[in-house]
Amino acid sequence: MSIKKIYNYSPNFNPRKRKTNQIKFLVFHYTGMKKEKEAIKRLTDFKSKVSSHYLIKNNGEVVVLVPDLYIAWHAGKSSWKNFKSLNFNSIGIEISNPGHYFNYKKYSNKQINSLLNLSKFLINKYKIKSKNILGHSDIAPDRKKDPGEKFPWSFLAKKKVGLWHSITKQRLKSRRKKTIDINHKKKFHENLIKIGYLNKKQAKDKLIGFVIKAFQRRYRQELVNGKLDKECLLISENIAKKFD
Repeated sequence: MSIKKIYNYSPNFNPRKRKTNQIKFLVFHYTGMKKEKEAIKRLTDFKSKVSSHYLIKNNGEVVVLVPDLYIAWHAGKSSWKNFKSLNFNSIGIEISNPGHYFNYKKYSNKQINSLLNLSKFLINKYKIKSKNILGHSDIAPDRKKDPGEKFPWSFLAKKKVGLWHSITKQRLKSRRKKTIDINHKKKFHENLIKIGYLNKKQAKDKLIGFVIKAFQRRYRQELVNGKLDKECLLISENIAKKFD
């Protein structure tokens, strides 16, 4: 697969190389800045101490910021299943978008096509599993909202990039805003642990509210309210089965 790339290396990475089998995750981000030029400047500025491996511009161009085998600084404080600080085991892809604080908008077709091609290339090269393709808000729900509820997870999953549920819209809507009892809440928490959002300790702490919103931004994008209902439970059961 041929992908046209532009090279604009960032100084923000760990100088020690990692092995190819240590790369287990793809993490998608949005830049969250008003202007694309400002985002590129920040990702390549030594003082910012942030970077990613790739940036996808508004016009779909792919910019290489950090070579794959070096650890870029994109995930920050993060966790997924038993992994902590996912920078070490992941490749980060930034997508130019102003984000929630600057008139968050839909991603362009050119951006998504480039992301799809790049992701498939990386998945094949590093044998990355579908369940290990994540958004920044998945791994840092108390800090991040990106890539957000306008990110086309469903479309990408149909192209074998990431996961999505297999439930009809009619069935989902029939359960929306329907309250659940304490046993169902417990089951939802168990599903989140199985998927990777939580560990057993976190399921009982204040993080859970942020995690519900992150889960909704990923799998219930029409309504992100942080409130647990039968629709969220149904989706969590469907996704959790993919981890059996």
